[in-house]
Amino acid sequence: MKGPRNLGDLQLAILRTLWQRGAAPVAEVHELLRDRGLALTTIATMLRKMEEKGLVSHTEQGRQFLYRAEVDPELVQKNLVGDLVTRLFDGDPLALVNHLLRAGEIELGELDDLRQRVAAAEQKQRKGKP
Repeated sequence: MKGPRNLGDLQLAILRTLWQRGAAPVAEVHELLRDRGLALTTIATMLRKMEEKGLVSHTEQGRQFLYRAEVDPELVQKNLVGDLVTRLFDGDPLALVNHLLRAGEIELGELDDLRQRVAAAEQKQRKGKP
């Protein structure tokens, strides 16, 4: 599966809930998202629509459906970040990083971690070249 693009906030919140829980009935998903003030039927309808798109699946347990995410969280992140970079930064990931640095969204400790990750990526790329 290529993975979803353009997920709505509610769809993403539902997927996060299912990734954390593994599987959950509609009532549990509703309870975990109660701060959104949505009706149980709204959550049930969204889960059904997400199932039609292949984002979730269900199994029956007694009289209730247990829903499970069918998309990998890393694939969703990759696609959503890729879409963000394409739409807001003309496809330039460095522009996104520069924006985060200028906006102060990355803290000092995170910068140290980022430097280590860049160094590790450079070393990995150098090993892969003849």
